[in-house]
Amino acid sequence: MSLRLFATKLGLGLAVATCVALAGESVLFVATPLTMPGSFTKGVEGPACDANGNVYAVNFQTQQTIGKVSPAGHAEVFVTLPDKSVGNGIRFGRGGIMFVADYVAHNVLRIDPTSKAISVHAHGPEMNQPNDLAIAPDGTIYASDPNWKNQSGQVWRVSVTGEVTRVAGDMGTTNGIEVSPDGKTLYVNESVQRNVWAFTITGEGALANKRLIRQFPDHGFDGMRCDVDGNLYITRHGKGTVVKMTPKGEILQEIGVLGTSPTNICFGGPDGRTVYVTEAEQRRIVQFRVDRPGWEWRRWREQ
Repeated sequence: MSLRLFATKLGLGLAVATCVALAGESVLFVATPLTMPGSFTKGVEGPACDANGNVYAVNFQTQQTIGKVSPAGHAEVFVTLPDKSVGNGIRFGRGGIMFVADYVAHNVLRIDPTSKAISVHAHGPEMNQPNDLAIAPDGTIYASDPNWKNQSGQVWRVSVTGEVTRVAGDMGTTNGIEVSPDGKTLYVNESVQRNVWAFTITGEGALANKRLIRQFPDHGFDGMRCDVDGNLYITRHGKGTVVKMTPKGEILQEIGVLGTSPTNICFGGPDGRTVYVTEAEQRRIVQFRVDRPGWEWRRWREQ
């Protein structure tokens, strides 16, 4: 007898039966290490998955590198960034092109996955420090841009040809950033103020209708990603968790990540249901399984 049928016969109902069946596949929402402690520097960030399931994160072994980690946890240096560049958030765009927020040199870098050639996709001298990236369905990049000293921040739009435009100012310490599955909403969180905001993305890629989704009473924020249902996964820096939240701000659950300082997050794995989290206290990547795939993982496989 299947777990689903057994649960149904017990009168548990479809929702519970589905959870039981999923639990039979693998343990959900329980973190395990992917890489060894100390394999990255304190600046471990990123992460992003390619089509083959490899995970990329910045500052592997030493600063200025980008590490490549297999699904089994084997790690190696993928590239070393030039000059003074240091990476932060990573995203993959069309054709598997990697985009990296270079917070030291005020760039968004473009890296060819085959040749490993590194070029500047966009440069914004007025940026404080491009921190995290989100990519809309049309290829437009949005970059969060905090000023940690002044506890302020802004958001920039980077066109597919590299033009940089500020689309939101007068914000708190902007950090995690994500586009909704339908491409109509941009979510931005503020680390120090602990706010999660939503903006409507207009037809021209501008932002309008800023509204507060939720404010948290303690601990900071960092990376943020959506699953295919639009639920937000947000790292709670200082608390050592990832919170899963609906687009309306309802907390669904909170997952421990085996360290106090999760920085960023992405979806990957063979079915898009493995979440990878970079964690700065232990300087490693951890992983946990979830019930629904990441929306970005699905989007690039459909195009």
